[in-house]
Amino acid sequence: MLVIGSGFAGLWAALGAARRLEELAVPEGTVEITVLSTKPFHDIRVRNYETDLSPCRISLNDLLDPAGVAHVVAEVTEIDSDARTVATSRGAIHRYDRLVLASGSHVVKPAIPGLLEFGFDVDTYDGAIRLRRHLQALADGPPTPAAFTVVVVGAGLTGIETACELPNRMRALFTHCRAAPRVVLVDHNPFVGSDMGQSARPVIEEALADNGVETRTGVSVTAVDEGVVALSSGEQLEAATVVWCAGMRASSLTEQLPVTRDRLGRVEVDDHLRVIGVPTVFAAGDVAAARMDDEHLSVMSCQHGRPMGRYAGYNVISDLFGAPMLALRIPWYVTVLDLGPAGAVYTEGWDRVVVSRGAQAKATKRTINSRRIYPPLTGNRADLLAAAAPDLQARP
Repeated sequence: MLVIGSGFAGLWAALGAARRLEELAVPEGTVEITVLSTKPFHDIRVRNYETDLSPCRISLNDLLDPAGVAHVVAEVTEIDSDARTVATSRGAIHRYDRLVLASGSHVVKPAIPGLLEFGFDVDTYDGAIRLRRHLQALADGPPTPAAFTVVVVGAGLTGIETACELPNRMRALFTHCRAAPRVVLVDHNPFVGSDMGQSARPVIEEALADNGVETRTGVSVTAVDEGVVALSSGEQLEAATVVWCAGMRASSLTEQLPVTRDRLGRVEVDDHLRVIGVPTVFAAGDVAAARMDDEHLSVMSCQHGRPMGRYAGYNVISDLFGAPMLALRIPWYVTVLDLGPAGAVYTEGWDRVVVSRGAQAKATKRTINSRRIYPPLTGNRADLLAAAAPDLQARP
């Protein structure tokens, strides 16, 4: 069995499979579980907007070795679902009986002049570290208006969380500057938080204002240069930092499967997370469009990626040994959006009705970011396999 990816879905698919082997009392050595991923880490990706990234990267050796799961650091270049093989950039060919595709998603950077050269993102741990080093270098340099101005593009969840974190972060860096740091949030939609619904939008707008974040809505970025960002409105913003948070797409490895994909590049899976049309391949996390209920598909989030991984791992092994598989349906949906010093906003339901805000919601967000989404860090096999059970958590 192969798992491609070591994010929220990939990690739990591998551990879920190891747990299911133990449940079925499969003799050791009968099935080998191998994770293929580009990094030897499990990254807590959803925390990349935060200032302190020290808790956001965990060695895979500490998580997979105790469970008897092998790991290969390599970039997957080809999936041949007919031959049941996976090729990597190192020239290796890995064969499989069952495959779990959990290679995640990535931010989409359009062909805007200067964006690739001068833009930053918090899509990956490495990208967030690059941004941190860039901001530190600016703080160590001349205190120009451009140096302490950041433009965040995309007023979705990641963009809002990033924008709300930056004012305090910039103040801590630019302690020698009399001028206040400037953070500008830009979005082509007519309002911020377009995915958050009418109930949460006033809370978000108030938080942005309280945090000192400026907004530019109904406009797009047309060019990025060193120290200048041009908007479709004609406005030129003096800014040495552009953080791109607009638009996500599933891993291009989905294109290796002979199936159709949705507008986000995801493959359709059945209730057991098996790719429809390719019975030996399962998919979980951001690469998969799975039914959460009769009306809604999964979203690209750890909220759905983690249970999808656990169920995929369970079902792959069950499928191999002719045991019953479990259908995944999640009867609830929540969103908890970090609003920096202004607290957070917690919503329930697909229409995102506000349940709590401010300090109360912030406490929930801290619990999620620091505990709920983490695997056990004890290095103990029993702890890891217990956490991989295909059980649905209650609302946070």
